[in-house]
Amino acid sequence: MCELFAMSSRVPTTVGFSLERLARRGGGEGPHRDGWGVAFYEGRDAFILREPRAASESNLVRFIEQHPPPSSLVVSHIRLATHGDRALRNTQPFSRELGGRTHVLAHNGKLGGIERQWDLVHDRFLPIGDTDSELIFCGLLERLAPLWAGALDRVPPLAARLEVIAAFAAELRRFGPANFLYSDADALFVHAHRRQQPDGVEAPPGLHMLARSCSEVSHGLTGAGVTLTPIQQTLVLVASVPLTDEAWWPLEEGEVVAMAEGCVLERRPPTL
Repeated sequence: MCELFAMSSRVPTTVGFSLERLARRGGGEGPHRDGWGVAFYEGRDAFILREPRAASESNLVRFIEQHPPPSSLVVSHIRLATHGDRALRNTQPFSRELGGRTHVLAHNGKLGGIERQWDLVHDRFLPIGDTDSELIFCGLLERLAPLWAGALDRVPPLAARLEVIAAFAAELRRFGPANFLYSDADALFVHAHRRQQPDGVEAPPGLHMLARSCSEVSHGLTGAGVTLTPIQQTLVLVASVPLTDEAWWPLEEGEVVAMAEGCVLERRPPTL
């Protein structure tokens, strides 16, 4: 399965990635060779880099490791293809404009037959590629679009956005593993479901979370492929599997979490 990583922090910081090591930590040696991508937010917009190739073969990845842009919101995806060709159009995170902001989504899982069994409305937002992940991203934005109508200088209430996202996630879960990271440039929304565990069984947890404050720095994260610049602040990290020996907590199956500026704003328990 693909690997997900995200960071929300109070003030911008640099997150140095070794995407190859991050993938090895999460999924064993070698399988995640079908693409990689990362979005670094700056205000309403995001600096997005992605390639349909193994991170270990990418000079662009080496550049990011040495020159990471500062950001307070980062979303990353490392791909093991299960749906759609190995191509740029199928490489995550996907992005679209809504309400004068860049929205991104990265999904981990396989939603078998969703394009045939679920009538997802696609009006303004149409898929460019062939993946189930981009299909659901466009469907989610269609549902969120009414909240953002005429919202160039206004962000819809968090509760309203979370309500739509949680209801959408509940519908997704009947098709298969539906872990995803979604951001609208204001907040990061995390949905945890199930993933293939080390014993080969598909089960929760699908995502893990770690909160930090002050100037804590973990050498273990460096070994896992993530380097954080020490600074007095708060931050939250999300990953498919724990990246260090610290007290990461597994998210509940079906839980949706909203966070911004390094703080968890609301945790929505699973809904049927």
